Amino acid sequence: MLATRTISDPKACMLTILIAPLMSCSARLPVYLLLIGAFVEPRYGPEIAGATLFAMHFVGAIFAAPIAWLLNHTLNKGQPPKPFLMELPPYRAPRFKTMVWRMYESGKEFIIRAGTVIFAMTVIIWALLYFPRSTEVETIVTEQYQAEVAALAVTDTWDDGELSKRIDAAYLEQSYMGRFGKFVQPIFAPAGYDWKITVGVLASFPAREVILSTLGITYALGGEIDEESPDLRDTLTQATWESGPRKGEPVFNIPVALSIMVFFALCMQCGATLAVIAKELNWGWAVGSFFVLTGVAWVAAVLTYQIGMLFV
Repeated sequence: MLATRTISDPKACMLTILIAPLMSCSARLPVYLLLIGAFVEPRYGPEIAGATLFAMHFVGAIFAAPIAWLLNHTLNKGQPPKPFLMELPPYRAPRFKTMVWRMYESGKEFIIRAGTVIFAMTVIIWALLYFPRSTEVETIVTEQYQAEVAALAVTDTWDDGELSKRIDAAYLEQSYMGRFGKFVQPIFAPAGYDWKITVGVLASFPAREVILSTLGITYALGGEIDEESPDLRDTLTQATWESGPRKGEPVFNIPVALSIMVFFALCMQCGATLAVIAKELNWGWAVGSFFVLTGVAWVAAVLTYQIGMLFV
């Protein structure tokens, strides 16, 4: 996005900035690896899993083409496209002092103008995931765990680590983000998401890969897991609906996994990207692009799940 400053046409520059978030990035890769490794590869083998991973990198590009055409015929309506010409300067070996100064100035500008926004977003999301922190939650979970240990009637079954993970999961469920996730879960139900997936989607707004640690906490596995964690993969394959008409049925299947990947491929879940759009354009375009891409991602995720379920 910062490289669009070399485009002389303001509307072409704006169009490029708005389309750039649809291009694939490394932040989506952990989500793809987790879901493909848990659901696609065990059933269809490594060849199909590799093809799925390869195809997911083109989802954004497929949607970018019609969106770019639409924006080009609205933002540039009535104006012929201007050719983009840039004269390349003569190549010279860079001076070390100039290079370091340029890096310092660019880094300082990003930290001051965009970094402050990213930090503020991160703090807000953290607070929503952390508060309220009632001591009653820890007491209830501890008593339940004590009852389970007593029922086993086996010595040395008490595990402080297991108890800590359960307490963290209960706190997350009772947090403002957890409550909001349960509240808006019916909106994501057509895509096959339960409240835990919904909370993971909401919590990953600053960065897409945050959904991994969020799922780890909600399933009482801890937040230090990654896309290669066998415990997380096994837990997802065994997860069931806790309530509603689908109670007891598996939460995850291949249509749900594909739906999540499509959503993450299209949704504007990147605080840094949003901050740069606000910096290069304005907050109106940043907020507008967030809601538009979120809507596109939701529609695509719902269609992916609903069509996929026809073949399950």
